[in-house]
Amino acid sequence: MNSILRTASFILLCAFTFQCTSLKKKDFDTRQVYKSDKLIILQLAPNSYQHISYLKTNDFGNVPCNGLVVVDDKEAIIFDTPTDDKGSEELILWLTENQKCKIKAIIPTHFHDDCLGGLGIFEKYQIPSYANEKTITLAKENDSILPQNGFKDSLSLALGDEKVSVKFVGEGHTVDNVVGYFPKDEIMFGGCLIKELGATRGYLGDANLKAWSSTVLDVKARYPKVKIVVPGHGDAGDQKLLDYTARLFKPKE
Repeated sequence: MNSILRTASFILLCAFTFQCTSLKKKDFDTRQVYKSDKLIILQLAPNSYQHISYLKTNDFGNVPCNGLVVVDDKEAIIFDTPTDDKGSEELILWLTENQKCKIKAIIPTHFHDDCLGGLGIFEKYQIPSYANEKTITLAKENDSILPQNGFKDSLSLALGDEKVSVKFVGEGHTVDNVVGYFPKDEIMFGGCLIKELGATRGYLGDANLKAWSSTVLDVKARYPKVKIVVPGHGDAGDQKLLDYTARLFKPKE
């Protein structure tokens, strides 16, 4: 009987130890480093942070919206602004004052408000903005604040000793959506082109449904080393998000 109890205790101890180890690893992967009423910042990797702000919508309520910050050698590049001026200023001050980083660029990944709603604050702090030329055209048509610098298909920006790449792979959520990649952490910001696991199709008012799936498959092919994928809304994950999104929008035969 004593040997049975010792064996059972050992099994329980191993299970508890494994659970604690898993939780610690998960906590590191999604460590919260900042929270206010307007902004949440999560650390996903040693040099990469997901920022989360909220957008009030008529159809989907108060929607959490993601962006990505990547840093190297006290320099930072941001993908998508928080949704409003207050959240954007909080993000800028957290990076410049708390992290002592110089923000080299803000990159809206398409023309909707969840990508460039706080762009005016970045201009106030004289932070350069870069966007797909199509994004600038569409922002102008929608009377939004315009990014300063345009690119046609791709953009590469130095960040410390690293480089950040931005690429228009094809149409999907919008005709202008781009993705960003930071090789140091093997992390991708997919923006609203990519859905979290279990998500519905969401807002389709500016979408190209015929192209969406094939665009995502092209993204997967171009970035085979990606380990972390951050969608425009919801939880980050791995390449399963790309597979899920491609299946979600696969055209019916």
